[in-house]
Amino acid sequence: MVKPTILKFFEYRNLPEKLQRVSKPFHDMAHTLAKELPENEESHMALRKLLEGKDAAVRALVE
Repeated sequence: MVKPTILKFFEYRNLPEKLQRVSKPFHDMAHTLAKELPENEESHMALRKLLEGKDAAVRALVE
């Protein structure tokens, strides 16, 4: 798959250390999926859903 623009939302190095620990596995998985999956609607959906999960996990630590 060509590097999707959504990958920029999985960056974690700008976050505080506590949030980096929870965000990094999502970053790693997103890059693995982008590398291994064919480029189609389902792979883009997988990345969008993964981003939703990452956002929820980060918010859980902020609240």
